[in-house]
Amino acid sequence: MKIEIITPDKKLYEGSIKSAIFPGSEGSFGILNDHAPLIGTLKAGKVELIDENNTKIDFEILGGVVEVLKNKVIVLAG
Repeated sequence: MKIEIITPDKKLYEGSIKSAIFPGSEGSFGILNDHAPLIGTLKAGKVELIDENNTKIDFEILGGVVEVLKNKVIVLAG
């Protein structure tokens, strides 16, 4: 699936991933390929991605919103 992580200042990451774990405002949650459509709020914490080469990539965010739709994930992060 494709992901974009965007802050007000810049695009932090764009690429293809196998999975993602987000710090949801109600608790951490994961996203895999073919996930159901979702819009969720994020709290401050770590976003963990596993890319197509099984490499783990981490980003610290201050909060934000995530949208999952048709194997595309968009994160608007602070």
